[in-house]
Amino acid sequence: PAAVLCTSSMGFGALARDSGLDLGLTLFINATVFALPGQVVLVDEIAGGAALFGAAFALALTAVRLLPMTVTLMPLIRNGDRLPPFGFLAVHFVAISVWVDAAVRLPALPREKRYAYFLGMGFGMLVATLTGTAIGYGLAGSVSPIISAALLFMSPVFFWLSQVGTARLPADWLAIGIGCVLGPLLFLIAPGWDLLLAGLVGGTVAFMVGRRQP
Repeated sequence: PAAVLCTSSMGFGALARDSGLDLGLTLFINATVFALPGQVVLVDEIAGGAALFGAAFALALTAVRLLPMTVTLMPLIRNGDRLPPFGFLAVHFVAISVWVDAAVRLPALPREKRYAYFLGMGFGMLVATLTGTAIGYGLAGSVSPIISAALLFMSPVFFWLSQVGTARLPADWLAIGIGCVLGPLLFLIAPGWDLLLAGLVGGTVAFMVGRRQP
């Protein structure tokens, strides 16, 4: 996951430089908005001259998908009925790549070690993204746009492969299948809302079907 994040962030670094951002601001966005879709949206809003409120609203919409991931993560890192001291720090590292890896690895660890492990994993992936962003920023201009786009596309590809690799129940496969069908259709019908709507519809249908199964 760290290698995928590093290469994906190279595409983001190239995109930020092409949009006229300096390296310091690019790394700041990378560190504070720890989710590649949100970073891309924010850079696009800045490059387009959007107002601060509009850029913040667009960024908030991309972060909606992180709420259910946070809700499902909290029981894994709780020690009894309480979160560890400074447990809120874990929220910053809730991104798709980290969340998928945590969902696989944390249940196998002793409960008292999960929080420290998650923070270490999240911080390591943050360093990987900062490194990739700096490299991509430096390479901008010498890398063709199609290569930058391919590097940026590695993150969703990794997420999709992770979902397929961890799917166990029929409901899991149903959610993946519905998302794959609805995603491209909703992109044409409601661009900007496609991922949110595809996830909402696919996840709801899969959940209802899963509840009916014995």
